[in-house]
Amino acid sequence: MIGESYRDLIVWQRAVQLSVALYKLTATFPREELYGLTSQLRRAGVSVASNIAEGYGRRSTGEYKQFLGMARGSNMEVQTQLVIAGELGFGDPVKFKESESLSHEVGKMLVAMMNKI
Repeated sequence: MIGESYRDLIVWQRAVQLSVALYKLTATFPREELYGLTSQLRRAGVSVASNIAEGYGRRSTGEYKQFLGMARGSNMEVQTQLVIAGELGFGDPVKFKESESLSHEVGKMLVAMMNKI
């Protein structure tokens, strides 16, 4: 693996940006969604970056690829939940678009990394 730390990985950096964007987006969701979509989106978003870091820390190629797969799965959860939130009309459109864009970028990067390993 290249770099001294998972923090050097652009995909991890973008995943952190995604998580922050999701927190900002969900801050505007209806209060009754606190334990629904708000919580689900935040949890899944945090999981993306966390799984990238955890996999990197395992230092074995097989485990790393497995955790990248889990990160990809969490990112798919984010994308699905964003579709649902969009259909319900939740969130600021600009913050919504930023979250969607970051999620798609992270998804492409994860697939590329998994194919490279």
